[in-house]
Amino acid sequence: MDYALPTAKHIVVKTLMTHTVTYFVTGILAFYVLDYPSLISATKLGVLMRPLSDPMVIAGPLFQPIRGVLFGFVFYLLRDPLFGRKRGWLVMWAVLVSVGILGTFGPPPGSLEGLVYTILPPSLQLTLLPEVLLQSLLLSWLVFQWVNHREKKWLTWTMGAAFVVVLLFPVLGLMTSARR
Repeated sequence: MDYALPTAKHIVVKTLMTHTVTYFVTGILAFYVLDYPSLISATKLGVLMRPLSDPMVIAGPLFQPIRGVLFGFVFYLLRDPLFGRKRGWLVMWAVLVSVGILGTFGPPPGSLEGLVYTILPPSLQLTLLPEVLLQSLLLSWLVFQWVNHREKKWLTWTMGAAFVVVLLFPVLGLMTSARR
């Protein structure tokens, strides 16, 4: 296969945009499917999590490009096994799940450390796990497709528009809550 590996800028920009969009979409989906307001008020998550109306929670998507840059940098370092192979998206997802979700150094819910060191019941931690598994899967697949198929301009336009909209929503939410 005659394949030119993508540049750092190419990978980092597409990763930060894709991460931000998939984070927002899966977060909204989980908010409604898992009924976050009830889940947070009826479980020990209420002690751990900020209220959903907190300005930091509303601003959460605005911070995601930073995480996207971190992911993009690592994806660039691993560009050959991730983007130079037919199923590189699966390798990317395996890396995210094993290092970023299950095997983290800290004790977030759903991780091995979280199961050992937090007081959150395992059933609650497992309830939260599908959201991060889905988001990391979408991130991996979409970044892989977008980086490897530069000719698909519709994908660039779609992700660009979605990225702008996702960043506008929290800005509008913060402006609205500041007026109250």
